[in-house]
Amino acid sequence: MRTPALDFVLAGGCRLRALADDDAPELFALVDANRAHLEPWMPWVPSHRDARTSLEFIRSARRQAADNDGLQLAIVDRDGRLCGVVGFHSVDWRRRTTSIGYWLAADHQGQGTMTSAVRALVGHAFGAWGLKRVEIRAATDNLRSRAIPERLGFRREGVAQRAERVGNRYHDHVIYGMDDEEWERIEATRLARVALAVDGDGGNHQGHADDLRRARQLGEHDDADDRRRRR
Repeated sequence: MRTPALDFVLAGGCRLRALADDDAPELFALVDANRAHLEPWMPWVPSHRDARTSLEFIRSARRQAADNDGLQLAIVDRDGRLCGVVGFHSVDWRRRTTSIGYWLAADHQGQGTMTSAVRALVGHAFGAWGLKRVEIRAATDNLRSRAIPERLGFRREGVAQRAERVGNRYHDHVIYGMDDEEWERIEATRLARVALAVDGDGGNHQGHADDLRRARQLGEHDDADDRRRRR
């Protein structure tokens, strides 16, 4: 059974989709293969010891979505193989805020995949859900994780000292924030540049056109989802 959820096309032919029960063995194999890569930053990795643990996570993600408290999505590559997870920790509907977390297999880093995935979720939070703030936190030493919000234009708002314990080590967290109005300005500028690249001379026209198509697809998806929620 697959939970109805978002299905986004990302850069490089990757996409986001809901997790299904039958993803559990592949998800565990991915975590296990990336244990040394993930364990310094993710406190849940040591306890993720078999496919049943993955199944429990998938089912908890389904309950989260059913409770309208956020969601977790699989990142799959162009061949349909799992390569990471991205999602909302929870949603504070009264304050209209949320936060995003993510992880990606080591061999898929450096390709823009996570930046594209997080951009899709931020756009959905502000567009379809009408939220006002999205937050991302990353360990001060986790430069790859920090690069995602910085690349997307998030503001660095401060550092939370000893914010998370991972094994026997405490991590300070850099806090990044984005509000809906700033995101609208950032995306308008980005889409204008993409459109200009498509219409201008030289460059990778097909790549730019694909970027513009994906951006428009995300906007249309958000508009349609918003209309459904208003019914």
